[in-house]
Amino acid sequence: MAKQKRPHILLIAIDSLRADHMSAYGYRRLTTPHLDRFAAEGVLFENTFSAHVPTTPAYASMLTGMDCFNTQVVALRHKGGLRPEVKTMAEVMRDAGYNTTCVGFTGNPSSRGFDTYLDYPAWGSWNEGRSPKAHKLNEVTLPELDRLVNDDKPFFMMLRHMDPHAPYLPPEPYERMFYHGDETDPANESMKPVMTFKPFKDFFASWMPPGISDKDYVIAQYDGAVAYMDACLESIFTALSAHGILDDTIVVINGDHGETLYDHECWFDHHGMYDNVLHVPLIIRYPSKLPQGVRVDGYNQHKDLMPTILELAGISPDEIEWPSDLRFNGRSLLPMISGEVASYESEFYITECTWMRKHGWRTPQWKLMIALEPDFHFKPEVELYNLVEDPDENQNLAETHPDVVAYLRGRMEAFIEQRKAETGLENPMLVQGDWHGHEGVGAFQSSQQAYDTLHIGDPNQAARLQAKSRDEADEAAEETETAS
Repeated sequence: MAKQKRPHILLIAIDSLRADHMSAYGYRRLTTPHLDRFAAEGVLFENTFSAHVPTTPAYASMLTGMDCFNTQVVALRHKGGLRPEVKTMAEVMRDAGYNTTCVGFTGNPSSRGFDTYLDYPAWGSWNEGRSPKAHKLNEVTLPELDRLVNDDKPFFMMLRHMDPHAPYLPPEPYERMFYHGDETDPANESMKPVMTFKPFKDFFASWMPPGISDKDYVIAQYDGAVAYMDACLESIFTALSAHGILDDTIVVINGDHGETLYDHECWFDHHGMYDNVLHVPLIIRYPSKLPQGVRVDGYNQHKDLMPTILELAGISPDEIEWPSDLRFNGRSLLPMISGEVASYESEFYITECTWMRKHGWRTPQWKLMIALEPDFHFKPEVELYNLVEDPDENQNLAETHPDVVAYLRGRMEAFIEQRKAETGLENPMLVQGDWHGHEGVGAFQSSQQAYDTLHIGDPNQAARLQAKSRDEADEAAEETETAS
């Protein structure tokens, strides 16, 4: 009897997607109608967390099944590749007989091991106009999907979507789908603190409308980018269906991290360990082994994705040739789906090393965040939030609840020591050096130093756009005066 062919696997990783801005997760705007239907045909996880943000460490966990102690990846600007002792999902799938392709994820430490790497235009600016990033991904993905289907091997394909990652420049009609008004109304000053935040203001000026004054317009652009990405995903689902393999393919929707938008003064980015960044979507569709329309409440993390996919694909860890005795420390989510297990770790270690370097401890009730060096937002060294009474994390209780801070710090430090003993490695958060990309600077000694040092964007381009905005305003004023 011929051996049954393994299922195809399509991992759709969506950068900067907030779970709470998806209608599938209850958002008030209908941003994800196609993913809503997709979720109704599969399993949606309510409490998936990116424990290590941002992109680089998040994907390291997602694609190895390991936490940051095993991967040793915590920084956005991680130096070097992934440890040779660690095996990636692409390497595992290739060894299991899969044809592997990666779209839009070249050069990342955890992208190691794919047979084929494809890229697409995934950025943009105001000068370049509206940015059809999701469509550009489809232009690369759909022909490659046709090629993979015609091969006699199963495929593992990973797509890295860059909508809704900034710049938020969705094409028509998505740019006005959730906004009607004057985004440059001078009476609205909600964008004033954003556009005067020196580290980011030049970047924002490169893609936000000249004269932007209304934060709700920018948030609507983000939501429009989510809706645009959602619509473009339907083309991929349609292609799988046309090939007759949709139900024979493990399709995963996952986010690497969320987005801050206007919250916590971490303007329109994905730094900060607040839940708007840590809480990510996870939806899996595979009708032959998974139920339909199930929502799972239990806690899980990125490290649980790889063992879940392997079990669904019928690949035992024992048949994998590991480069060492180091295997993933995540767990398959199938027992949670079946109800055999209610939840995995409900309290866990969290890290970020993007524009700030912090770590902390999250439980169902409490969030502790500790700065390992001063940050450029001038935030306090210790932050404590009651997630039950204050789910938006607006009231810092560190000074009024020192006993809770001490207790959670003790839990976190005990966990760190445990993982150091288990791995024989240092906590990577403590050995980052010039994590911010400024050689020879090391850890920041003050928030002012961080504020003055960190910067993204082109100031010359920003100045040109601002000058153009002033010229247009002057021309409009002259026309009005002439007409009167």
